[in-house]
This record gives sequence, C-alpha cells and structure tokens, in this order.
Amino acid sequence: MSEQSPPAAPRGLLALLTAAAFVIFAQIFMVAPILPRLAEVFRAEPGLVGLAVPAYLIPYGAMVLVWGPASEHLGRRPVILASLAAFTVLVGVTALTGSSGTFIGMRLATAIGASGVVPISLALIGDLYPYQGRGYALGWLFGGMAGGMAMGATAGALGEPLIGWSGLFLAAAAAGLVLLIAALGLLPQTPRVATPPRLRTVAAGYTALLRQARGRRTYGYVLLNAVLHSGVYTWLGVYLHQQFGLGEFGIGLTLLGYGIPGLLLGPVIGRLADRYGRARIIPAGIALGGVCALLLASPLPLVAVQASIVALSLGYDMTQPPLGGIVTNLHGHGGLAMGLNVFTLFTGMGLGSLVFQALLLPTGFGVALSVFGAGALLAAAFAVPVFRHERPHQRPGKRRGMSSST
Repeated sequence: MSEQSPPAAPRGLLALLTAAAFVIFAQIFMVAPILPRLAEVFRAEPGLVGLAVPAYLIPYGAMVLVWGPASEHLGRRPVILASLAAFTVLVGVTALTGSSGTFIGMRLATAIGASGVVPISLALIGDLYPYQGRGYALGWLFGGMAGGMAMGATAGALGEPLIGWSGLFLAAAAAGLVLLIAALGLLPQTPRVATPPRLRTVAAGYTALLRQARGRRTYGYVLLNAVLHSGVYTWLGVYLHQQFGLGEFGIGLTLLGYGIPGLLLGPVIGRLADRYGRARIIPAGIALGGVCALLLASPLPLVAVQASIVALSLGYDMTQPPLGGIVTNLHGHGGLAMGLNVFTLFTGMGLGSLVFQALLLPTGFGVALSVFGAGALLAAAFAVPVFRHERPHQRPGKRRGMSSST
C-alpha cells in the first residue's frame, strides 16, 4: 500500500521553527557563563546557583514524554503555540526574581512550559516533509539549535556586563513574543487522534518503539552521542580558563565557533544524508568528535584549540540531525518517537556533564578528554555495522522491502 504524500509546508514555516529553536537553545545555554554573577547577585554559593542547569535540563527531557502524546491528540499547532506562549511569559518573569531559590524554581517551570516547542516542531517536520527530503529541513532546525547553543554561551558572557542578567532574560522573552505572533499565522493544522490516549496506551507506544531493533540502536546512539558531546562542551569554558587564562570575553568569543558549522552547514549535511544515506555520515561524525576530544587533550596552541572546537561542533551536526531523521521514520506515532528522542538527548546531556566532572575532578582535563575521545572512536567503529542499512530509499520500481530501514 503506497504512503500518502504529506501536506505541503507553508512558506516561511521552516524559518520560523529554526528561529524558535535558536532562541530557546540560546536561553538554555546563556545561564552557565553567568553563574558566578548570579551567585554574586543572589548572595549564594555558586554550587547552589549551579543547580539551575540540571533544574532545567532534567524536567525539559521528562516533560517531552507528555508533550509527544498530547500533540497526537490535540495536534501539533496548539501544543507548539501553548508551549511558546509559556516560554515567553516564564522567561520574562524570571528576569524579576530576587533569590537563588526563586530563580531555580523559575528555570524548572520554564523547562516544563518551553519543552513542547522544539520537539513537536521536529515531529511537525516529520508530518510535512517526505523522508527523502527530511534531512534538509532537519538540518535547518538542528542548525538553529547549534547556533543557539553558541550564541547563548557568547551572549551570556558578553551581554551580562552590558544589559545585566535580567536584561538577557527580557531580551529572550521579547524574541519569544515575536515568534509567537509569527507562529499564529504560519503554523498549520495537522491530523489528530479523536480520543486522548490512555496512560497504558502511551507506555505501550514507547515500549513498541524500543522493541524495534532500529529504534533501540538509534536511541542508544542518541544517548551516547549526547553524553560524549555534552561532557566535553559543558566544561570547555573551564578548560579555556585553566589552559589559557581566558576571561569571560575570550571564552565567549572562542565558544562562538562551536555553533558555526551547524548554522552554516546544517542544511548541506541534511541534503547529503538524504542523498547518500546516514550509514556513512553518522559513524564519521562520531569519529570526528572523538578525534577532536583527543586533540583537546594534547598541548595545543589556542588557534588549534579554536579549530578543534569548531570541528567538534561539526561532528555533532553530522550525528544528531541524521539520528533525528531516523527517529521521525520509526514505525509508530511521530510525537511519541520524537518525545522519546528528546528525553534521551537531554538525559544524555545531563549524564555527560556529570560523568566528565567525575573524571575531571580527580584526574584533570587530559585524562577526561582522552577517555571521552577514545570512547567516541570505539562507538564510531561499532556504528559502521550498526547503521549499515541506513541508506537512501530505492528508486521507484525497486523492491520496497529494501527501503524499510532507511
């Protein structure tokens, strides 16, 4: 039975979703560089204020498991709109907090509210773009995420002295308001399930995704890739300060390079994945990340470290978007599949930061980076046979059974 063609995506929709991903990820990653300043403002220990980071990441990943099935019943449009509205209000209110406890609580609330925008946008792309051309659209969206990560870290370091930490949150809220107004006119209606899914049905859906061999290997590598990249990236600011004595300004400019490949090359990488398949791109991206971690473990001049950081970002862009493309093609509901993907991704990001810290404190950066680099190269070697079937669809007239795994 032939698949129905998805409805055409409205003009400007991809730009809107990319911009939303950029803004949301920028406000996530602008917090880490300003933690010392927040501790000073709130007159609290840096370790206490630092809890704001996991207070955002963990609920964000967990809440996606709820947004996914909700978007199946309510439709993608209302879920994205409601989540974007919640993001705008909660980020604005965060700028008014006056204590560390209230700030941490607002970060947790913002994570719950904002976690429906990007994951359900990914599911929406799965609804509107055929699999053969989905890599291009996902490349843009993941490029927006990567650019937001880099810009957020840079804006936090460079912008706080100019407009203050509260000004950063007010700017993010203003951007959210602009996006919300644009989304009201651009987001399309999508099919929805008539009756709300039962908890047992939702759990069965997630279980069914993990029963698929393709699902297990894909989610496994989403987790592993997130651990490897987040572990290294989270501590790059401390690395640059210890190794080269860089201050906030220098760290911000150096980390800006992390998002450039995704922002500029995301659609290109997506088109390559569509044309040649993901069997080659994913192992190559994981290997590139491993090589970069090993290079950072070596005594390098600053310019070589900057190049390694840019290449590390390219490794992420060669892995996470193609893995996300496979997730959108798993058998089952797109909202559930993408919800589980984002849950796995953010869980991996949190674990990566904790594991790297556990290695870093007793052994130093050299050992920690070497362990992560060696682990990535080993994972890349296993990825070659694991993803060998992720190749482009067969041409019309070819046997369809051969394309079921792409």
